[in-house]
Amino acid sequence: MSVNWYYMKRGWLGSKRVGPIREPEFLHRIDSGEIRPETLIRCLSKTRGAWVFMRTITPAMKRWNEKHPTV
Repeated sequence: MSVNWYYMKRGWLGSKRVGPIREPEFLHRIDSGEIRPETLIRCLSKTRGAWVFMRTITPAMKRWNEKHPTV
C-alpha cells in the first residue's frame, strides 16, 4: 500500500493544497526545505486524515533535523 501525502503551500495569493504525493517525494520536499515544521500536512493513514503541522510528526521532524541542523 502506498502512502499519499498532501500539504499546504503558502504563496502571496494565499495557500493551496498540493498532492497527493508519494512518501519518497514527501521526504525529498522535507530535505529541500519546501515542507517545513510549520507546514500543514495530511495523510489518511499517518494523520488519520487530519491537517496537522509537520512538527507534530516525529519521523518527519527527525528527518528535518537531520537535513537542517541548527548551529
